[in-house]
Amino acid sequence: MTLDQLENQIRSKGTFLCVGLDTDLEKIPGHLLQQPDPIFAFNKAIIDATAPYCVAYKPNTAFFEAYGVKGWEALERTVVYLNQNYPDHLIIADAKRGDIGNTSTRYAKAFFEEIPCDALTIAPYMGRDSVEPFLEFEGKYAVLLALTSNPGAFDFQTLPIAGQQQLYLEVLEKTQQYKNADRLMYVVGATKAEFLTDIRKVVPEAFLLIPGVGAQGGSLEEVCRYGMNKRVGLLINSSRGIIYASQGADFAQRAGQEAATLQAQMNKMLN
Repeated sequence: MTLDQLENQIRSKGTFLCVGLDTDLEKIPGHLLQQPDPIFAFNKAIIDATAPYCVAYKPNTAFFEAYGVKGWEALERTVVYLNQNYPDHLIIADAKRGDIGNTSTRYAKAFFEEIPCDALTIAPYMGRDSVEPFLEFEGKYAVLLALTSNPGAFDFQTLPIAGQQQLYLEVLEKTQQYKNADRLMYVVGATKAEFLTDIRKVVPEAFLLIPGVGAQGGSLEEVCRYGMNKRVGLLINSSRGIIYASQGADFAQRAGQEAATLQAQMNKMLN
């Protein structure tokens, strides 16, 4: 998927919503546990109910890896289902990978070819040779952690470098010099919306993946005010607020309703 295609989807559907698939067997409706693959059964129902209101899905691989081989099989089935039935939706594997070059290449092959996602979250701490292998795949994107939504983000990400600018801004500036940097997106937590003005000075054109709206307390209005660019440039992720809106038989319907509510709010901001 090209960024032009992503922008066209956003404008035609009036939404820049990304639905996070953090599928926890301890939280899904009990009747699904009788299914041969309860993780996939849950994901499929959520996807079918929310697809009209979003442009992306973000399966968090930790929630699949926790169940071993069965979890990986459920992840693969989920990605295949999306590619076959909703090919216009961006698929972001939230795996937070990043290692020395050859290892990064293998991670990239795993998520871009074997389990064919469109994008993958990356930790940039090991530097250029740990990131650039992910940028060698045309039509695929690395989503770098820049300024995350968790409280611990302030432990390192906002520390000044040699008494000058903060570390997260250094990450943004440095990575813009990498080969195929136009294939980079960045994670910026919605709870850090006040930082978006400075972030946009460094990466005015990049797409930002914004978690933290909803359950974590981030403000959609503030994120849009400070983070939206001329091509929208935002993917707002909501996970728990949508997929666990109900734990009853109506879980998919309620998820669809929550997604529709966010879509309506986003549509107003696009017009």
